[in-house]
Amino acid sequence: MQNTPNANRLHIAIFGRRNAGKSSLINALTGQSIALVSPFAGTTADPVYKAMELLPIGPVVIIDTAGIDDVGELGGLRVSKTREVIGRTDIALLVFAADLEPPLDLSAEQEWLLLLKESGIPVIGVLNKSDSAGNDAEQRLEMLKTDFEIPFIKTSIHDRPSIEALKQLLIDNVPFYEKQSICGDLFKPGDTVLLVAPQDIQAPKGRLILPQVQVMRDVLDHKGLLLTATADQLEDMLSKLKDLPDLVITDSQVFDRVNAILPGQVPLTSFSILMARYKGDLSALVDGSGAISTLKDGDHVLIAEACTHHALQGDIAREKLPDWLRKFTGKDLVITAKAGMDFSEDLTKYSLVIHCGACMFNRKQMMSRIMRSKNQNVPITNFGTAIAYMNGILPKVTEYL
Repeated sequence: MQNTPNANRLHIAIFGRRNAGKSSLINALTGQSIALVSPFAGTTADPVYKAMELLPIGPVVIIDTAGIDDVGELGGLRVSKTREVIGRTDIALLVFAADLEPPLDLSAEQEWLLLLKESGIPVIGVLNKSDSAGNDAEQRLEMLKTDFEIPFIKTSIHDRPSIEALKQLLIDNVPFYEKQSICGDLFKPGDTVLLVAPQDIQAPKGRLILPQVQVMRDVLDHKGLLLTATADQLEDMLSKLKDLPDLVITDSQVFDRVNAILPGQVPLTSFSILMARYKGDLSALVDGSGAISTLKDGDHVLIAEACTHHALQGDIAREKLPDWLRKFTGKDLVITAKAGMDFSEDLTKYSLVIHCGACMFNRKQMMSRIMRSKNQNVPITNFGTAIAYMNGILPKVTEYL
């Protein structure tokens, strides 16, 4: 619990041609030998992820990628893996080697810059190995600034001030998302926040699931008075309190039980819905839940999870949600469950996507999936909003959000 989960770290991806010095630049940025450095082109194959502290930015994941100009059948596979990195990138460095002789064909860099911009990713250009270009480095830097119209800096791994200047440029361009807290804006310091956290088969033995842990930490960070109970303890807990809790956060699977017990004036929401607004676009997911009522016989529904795990009897994605959907709609639906990175590029065969809370994703990954669904005109919602919709309490549990 002392380590920041990767999903809550800023993801910095390094793109560029083979032998542009990407790996050596990462090592210089971090002050560690994290990435394998070699004079031979194509040393970096699959993307390499390294979680670390990059002061003064804080916890980050740095992603080293294969060259964008890789060739051949194997090279094409490497480039395909590099493209997948875009979906989880918060900020990108596009690296150019200053020691390449002109004239230069920069079409590959232009293509990748367009891909990154289309995904809304801020990009910083880096003219690396600037010490190898001598007096020509400044001229090449000005040319790149004109051609690419992004912030640019020249660096050398042997020039520490240039690396520190790159760090500052990263700080200046870091995307700060609107929601910096999971739930800290929903209560005042000293308010009582009651968590209803049933320990079902999905909970790891001896531990809480990640959304519960993250919410607990957020409540404590914002000076809330934290109480926790399971669903079958809720009535007993309420009877022992002098005053009603100021906020109740429950597991979505017991929304109906908790809502039936809780006095109507107490604000109620769920871990999944809080994750929806923290990691994604809550309004889009709320709107998408309405598609549940329009489903017809034979419609395809995709249930997507961010993490992979061994499915047990009573699994929410493979048993509970499909059963609830069929019971609520009364329709013969074709329901597919996918986990991890297995999320289709083409979603057009689906009438609805229902996603988990995405606690294992960073916000960029979840927003990429929401945008992919929107661009293909496929409604998307998440577990908590879908369950609340089917229980008829979605307006209540999103009223204060």
